[in-house]
Amino acid sequence: MADFILVTGATGFIGAHIVDVLLARGMRVRGATRSLEKGDAMIKARPQYAGRLEFVQIDDFERPGGLIEAAQGVDGVIHTASPFTYNTTNNERELILPAINGVRAVLDAASKNPKIRRVVITSSFASVLDANRKGPPYFTYTGADWNPLTYEESVDPATDAIIAYRGSKKFAELEAWKYVEEHSPTFDLVALCPPMTFGPVVHPVTHVDKLNESNAMLWKIANGENPLPVARVPFWIDVRDLAIAHVESLLREEVGGKRYVPASPQRFSYGLAAKIIAQEFPDLRTKVTQEDQVVDESCGLDGQTAAKELGYQYHPFSDTVKDLVSQSVSLSEGSISRCSISI
Repeated sequence: MADFILVTGATGFIGAHIVDVLLARGMRVRGATRSLEKGDAMIKARPQYAGRLEFVQIDDFERPGGLIEAAQGVDGVIHTASPFTYNTTNNERELILPAINGVRAVLDAASKNPKIRRVVITSSFASVLDANRKGPPYFTYTGADWNPLTYEESVDPATDAIIAYRGSKKFAELEAWKYVEEHSPTFDLVALCPPMTFGPVVHPVTHVDKLNESNAMLWKIANGENPLPVARVPFWIDVRDLAIAHVESLLREEVGGKRYVPASPQRFSYGLAAKIIAQEFPDLRTKVTQEDQVVDESCGLDGQTAAKELGYQYHPFSDTVKDLVSQSVSLSEGSISRCSISI
């Protein structure tokens, strides 16, 4: 039985939700974070879990001082931390290598603790997506699919940072599978490859302008973004569902060695988000730009396998949008403490 779990990126958007699910299930959590200040804020916002949540500072997973010590005493690891920037001047140095080296460092640290039987890593649909593959005929992405992007294309200075980020997720995940194959550690691996992730926040956010990128886009729409952005893909997941998927991936023995693409069966567009906001928030209605957007239905994404094998259900997009925007309105008015709210 897993009792004490190390979560990297624990003060981030996805990581904090995972921490909350673990705590609610009665487990102890050690969070790895770049900011002990944020870790302290999370602890203070969760007095009911006093003594069961702690943090260690890992400034740089390429030079992860203290990571081996952080992995001692725990029973499992969930690795969500990953470099993310679109303002890169060197794709390889700023995106690709930090992601690869970070995964390797986490797995090296886990291998020093024979109690660890499972490591779950947060990959991305970016490591699955083939941006050049178009229907018809209709096709469905599954956990068996891989982005065909090459390492050389990823690190090419002429490659857009968005494409390079996709490469960083792909090659970091490949490094994890390679490590397990070559080193035969005491633990096995589960990888989750979610698409765009939305939903309420439970991590420390100092201001509504500091929302993570996916949620920030919904807040921009609520404040009159015009024209509406066009989604690169129509696939998404509620962060609360993704957190449960991570925890179930850790606890269910039979899913070891699997790769999932958790995603809602309901497609989204920013046009749909705008309509939901206008309908649910009368005070924002005059701000919101409403327009019909064509939703890409040329391909699908198999999120049902993850839901079935990991035992969870998906939130409707309307609930996800309502919960995030409602929280953001309160946050913009300074009337709530962000990391103490779990909707």
